[in-house]
Amino acid sequence: MTETPAKPANPEAGSGAITDFGIDTTSMSTGEAIKDYFARMKDGQLGSIPAVLGVIVLAILFSALSGDFFTLRNIANLLEQGAGQTIIAMGIVFVLLLGEIDLSAGTASGVCAGLMALHYVRNGNLLGSMGTGVFVTFIVVLVIAAGLALLQRIWAGAVISVIGIVIILIGAPVNAWVEMAIAICTGTAIGCITGFLVSKIGMPSFVVTLALFIVWQGVLLQFIGEGGTLPISTSDTLNAVANGNLSVTGSWVLFVVAVGGYAVIALGQHFTRLRRGLVVQPTPIVVFKVGVLAVLAAVSTYLLTVNRSSNDQVSIQGVPYVVPIVLVLLFAGTYVLNRTKYGRHLYAVGGNKEAARRAGINVPKLRTSVFVISSSFAAIGAIVYSSKIGAVNPQSGGLNTLLFAVGAAVIGGTSLFGGKGRVIDAVIGGAVLAIVNNGLGLLQQSAAVVNIVTGLVLMLAATVDALSRRRAEASAR
Repeated sequence: MTETPAKPANPEAGSGAITDFGIDTTSMSTGEAIKDYFARMKDGQLGSIPAVLGVIVLAILFSALSGDFFTLRNIANLLEQGAGQTIIAMGIVFVLLLGEIDLSAGTASGVCAGLMALHYVRNGNLLGSMGTGVFVTFIVVLVIAAGLALLQRIWAGAVISVIGIVIILIGAPVNAWVEMAIAICTGTAIGCITGFLVSKIGMPSFVVTLALFIVWQGVLLQFIGEGGTLPISTSDTLNAVANGNLSVTGSWVLFVVAVGGYAVIALGQHFTRLRRGLVVQPTPIVVFKVGVLAVLAAVSTYLLTVNRSSNDQVSIQGVPYVVPIVLVLLFAGTYVLNRTKYGRHLYAVGGNKEAARRAGINVPKLRTSVFVISSSFAAIGAIVYSSKIGAVNPQSGGLNTLLFAVGAAVIGGTSLFGGKGRVIDAVIGGAVLAIVNNGLGLLQQSAAVVNIVTGLVLMLAATVDALSRRRAEASAR
């Protein structure tokens, strides 16, 4: 019999204790802990449960309607299709935690993709491609972004923005890694500007990011030209980001590192707290979670290492590159939110901004930082979805990119009201939307049907969030 975590004063705050069977500080058996888990679900603390159930139901539905859904080739394609928007959603989670919104993340990612493609296609000559006026304006904007980051003491934002300026000014030659660095540096600079307007000027994030949504769409059009397209599929490295695979050996190494790392961290932390007499989850539950993850990961790895090519002359095996990319970002984001002072401050500000300010938290700096993170993740997402398509055009990052990204975060369980959410919520929500798009595509449904279904799923998720929050507040009284 072991002790279990305390129930938080605000049942909706933190990283969603409902998902880890957190219970109060009195000693409980495993059975009692599970009963308490379901009791708190009844009280409205649902976490990611609705989204997980949605993934299961949708997978069963589309597998019944289409024999191609559960083929190995489609599973790998499903992972690659949804990765870009999922990564953007992971960054938006940080913004939503403060009760803010970033409507410019989609078109900002398009600008990053456009610069990446422009540098590659024009052999590194951005000055000649943009023209002197546009090029100088762009550099000035990057300098301003770096200055604003320094003003707010966002050191990482300032350094990354300066790196982007240097790369562009020295006329770095064509190289896939240089192109990707330019995209990420530009995304970070965009976040510095957005964050300053929201936190220092005091403009509502909805208004600021809506305006910037239009601005960045115009900037992308200026870079590429109306009706233009910049192909990047001829770059082996850029093309491989979303279309390449690890070797069979590399896939199993990833399995060992990912699952082994999770097991070491989860079990190590559990038994360390147990030895120190601190509250912990029941040991059988911790072991069960690790075991389930290991089994699912092993089965997935095995299936993805089987040859899925329809051509006997070509072999396609291995875990897609997008999987380790998403896993690295997921680990980094989760670590920041759960294990650092910065993460605790985010939840505190999202739960009660005024109380956090009175406690000495630098709220303006924190508000700026989440937009820097959001735009940086958007740039990485742009690299992935551009790689999948193989080109960048004026519509990149537009259309439904932002809506799907925000939708993924909300569908996964991140609250629109702030104070509740996890990076993994975006991954789970992204899986829901990816399955919807992929499944309806296999059924040859029109874009109209896809949009209608996706919108209804998002509306359902927002409704569940509002109702569960109301239920949780009522039960806490």
